[in-house]
Amino acid sequence: MYRAGDERAHDDRLTELAGIAVDLELTAEAESTAKDLFLSTVDGAAPRSEPAVLAASVYAGALIAGDQRSQTAVADAAGVSRLVIQERWKQLLARAGFDPPTW
Repeated sequence: MYRAGDERAHDDRLTELAGIAVDLELTAEAESTAKDLFLSTVDGAAPRSEPAVLAASVYAGALIAGDQRSQTAVADAAGVSRLVIQERWKQLLARAGFDPPTW
């Protein structure tokens, strides 16, 4: 869960997320799930970590919505390294209340 004010506080990042979703041709459901994951987990993250949280949210959101993209494709679209996504997406799911896969 996130506060309503979080959308305003992270408006720039959400605009970036929307651009990434367009670049990757994600479904509206995948974009919405990524947004929810980002807003639910970004609180408390250092500002310099926000791009990593954003990229991991896009990857995980697409995965949850059944619109999976490769970590490399998401990393390229988000301007981060693939390793950033690989290291963060499972813990992001756990922090958001999901049971991450063990594979």
